[in-house]
Amino acid sequence: MNKSELINAIAEEAGLAKTDAKKALEAFISTVSNELAKGEKIALIGFGTFSINEKGERTGINPATKQQITIPAKKVVKFKAGVELADKVK
Repeated sequence: MNKSELINAIAEEAGLAKTDAKKALEAFISTVSNELAKGEKIALIGFGTFSINEKGERTGINPATKQQITIPAKKVVKFKAGVELADKVK
């Protein structure tokens, strides 16, 4: 499912106009992105939790040259499914 299909599904499920569903989805994405950028955690009970995970610096191998390289530390987004979502997917 791509973004436009998701907007159509939200509009149908919630009984909204497609423009309103698009605004709601974009507001959700923007809010989650901004909160994660601040280092906050977003917990949606029953659905899941979005959080930031910090990966430390590590060494790797460049596949083209076979030389050892240092992969810098970075922050990554993590999503952990809630119980209801996990049960629904089973």
